Amino acid sequence: MRPGAARAAMRGAALMVAAGLLLAVWVVPVALTLLTSFKNEKEVLAYPPSVVFEPTIKAYGAVLTGPTNIVPNLMSSLIVAIGTTLLTIVIAVPAAYAFARLRLPGKKPVGFYVLATQLVPPIGLIIPYFLILNRVGWMDSYRGLILIYLTFSLPFAIWLLVSYFEDIPREMEEAALLDRASRWQAFWHVVLPQARGAIAVTVTFVFLNAWNEFLFAVVLGGATVKPVTVAMYNYINTEQTQWAQLSAAALVAMLPVIVLGILAQKHIVSGLSAGAVKGVSRR
Repeated sequence: MRPGAARAAMRGAALMVAAGLLLAVWVVPVALTLLTSFKNEKEVLAYPPSVVFEPTIKAYGAVLTGPTNIVPNLMSSLIVAIGTTLLTIVIAVPAAYAFARLRLPGKKPVGFYVLATQLVPPIGLIIPYFLILNRVGWMDSYRGLILIYLTFSLPFAIWLLVSYFEDIPREMEEAALLDRASRWQAFWHVVLPQARGAIAVTVTFVFLNAWNEFLFAVVLGGATVKPVTVAMYNYINTEQTQWAQLSAAALVAMLPVIVLGILAQKHIVSGLSAGAVKGVSRR
């Protein structure tokens, strides 16, 4: 074997090992959680851990139909996550387009302000948010929690989309404008179809952030609005942690995110690939 081919084979093997290790970091905890969800509490606490056991679905029955089931909390999470995602995309897409294409007065200061909002620690905003929502009567409400989620998802979405809009050739819009299309028509019929992958990536990340958020949900929510991330703590108390039910609840809570990833997979890959090509071209 030639030296160049040997080095290429070694690099390929090293990449495969690295990819396997990175995949194991995600797969092993999920696999252990899956196994735990099919055990009873005695087998969960057995030491050494039992590899061979009789599987049971009692934990899933308790999570989905028991007194402490999380079905209402899943609905709360869906309402908050979908509402946050829709509002974020409706505002972020035209805002990102304006930052990328239009000459606006005060564009740089406003852009810096939007970016700076991402640098504020969330824990420092809890008390102001609590006082504001309590004053307007939006505590423990969907509109209040969606509004709060919007404050940290919107800057992220805008700056994620700006880079994609900047990469779309201006000549396509100019051709539409020469054909007497308005700025809005050029944006709707020319730019948006080119940005579908970027929008799919943004939708996925915004939905993930809203679905997984815990800090604001536990402080600003309550009995009416209790997302699934907060409800899972029902299986943890000072006397006992119900590991099987907690594992089952975690897996059930993962399903909407997995479904979203599968549905948007094609657009996500194309959006990420476009970003990678853009980064290479700028070098």
